[in-house]
Amino acid sequence: MLRRGRGRFRATVALAAISTALCAAVAAPAGAADIREDQRWVLEALNAPEAWRVTKGAGVTVALVDDGVDDDVAELRGKVTVGPDMGSADAGRESTAGQHGTAMAALIAGAGKGDGGLLGIAPEARILSLPLRFAEDYEDGVIPPESEQRTRRESPVARAIDHAVDNGAQVISMSLGAYGPNRAEREAVSRALAKGVVLVAAAGNGGESEYAVTNATSFWNFPAGYSGVIGVGASDREGRPAPFSSDNLSVLVSAPGVDVPVVLPGGGYGLSDGTSSATALVAGVAALIKAKYPDIPPHLVSRALTSTARLTPVDGYDDHIGFGVVDAAAALGRAGELLAAAAPVPVAEGRRFGGGPLPEEPDRPGPEPVRLWLYGAGLAAGVLAFTGTVVVLTRKAGSGNRL
Repeated sequence: MLRRGRGRFRATVALAAISTALCAAVAAPAGAADIREDQRWVLEALNAPEAWRVTKGAGVTVALVDDGVDDDVAELRGKVTVGPDMGSADAGRESTAGQHGTAMAALIAGAGKGDGGLLGIAPEARILSLPLRFAEDYEDGVIPPESEQRTRRESPVARAIDHAVDNGAQVISMSLGAYGPNRAEREAVSRALAKGVVLVAAAGNGGESEYAVTNATSFWNFPAGYSGVIGVGASDREGRPAPFSSDNLSVLVSAPGVDVPVVLPGGGYGLSDGTSSATALVAGVAALIKAKYPDIPPHLVSRALTSTARLTPVDGYDDHIGFGVVDAAAALGRAGELLAAAAPVPVAEGRRFGGGPLPEEPDRPGPEPVRLWLYGAGLAAGVLAFTGTVVVLTRKAGSGNRL
């Protein structure tokens, strides 16, 4: 059962289209200029302004597997391609279409609005929206894995991944998940990685569930749990892991996921809590890397993110925050170093073994006359010596028998 867990949106502008189950209106509205100031801490936490000196993500398409996008909001106008409906894993139960996806799309590729508006981490990237129909969010935490039905070979997430790859996406962002692996999804992930596509997914919001509190670890969330996928946890303003963020070994890195300003359908703004927001932000950083280095393979993108993360745990890694909070500018620099180190050194034709003198041609195989003569002479001498010894011994034996 696909879902987004216990993510929350808090609206700052009352909109009729917003579900009150996910957003609660507050008295003080925020305008476009205000939201830019409100999001400053998020951009600085990821060192995005420094990264923008190198690239802003032009030429990269990020596939967003979510509940759809309102492509008419100012921050996303002209930047979104809407793909086909990928279907539902839980027929008949749908969430508010476009609310979650619009927020995530703007965090990835929002281009602002005049002098204000929300900026995504890769403001010049494009979005390929691949709509899914999700199960309802669950207010009381998580559903135990044993209650989930994940045995079917087909999967809307797998279809979305394949469609993204076939339509030129370089990064796939998945702020969603379910407990337990699915064969179709795992195979789709493998195909995407083989084509050089970077996959980013939410680790989940099960850090405060009864199971997590009792066992000091959270259930694994998929697709974040598949090998090769960048699993993302949520951190707060101080870079500490958010209490609700799932903790297990699928968490590779973290990003802001508490009080993150987002765009809502219709053009309003709100605040978001959850690993969903953190995932979208990391997908934006991956888009910056792919924009600068289009041919960089996914595993080097992961290494660039993990090896440059800030606020690294004392032991270098822990299962709540991963290798630390992503640093976009540092990751860009490391990606170039890793790609250069992995590149084969070009060698001019005819100089593949250096510029020194060529070795002499070895002797052709076959008999050598001198050695063959010596061998024959030695063999003949041995035979003569053996024959002579036999003759002498025979004569002595014969003389000893005479009377």
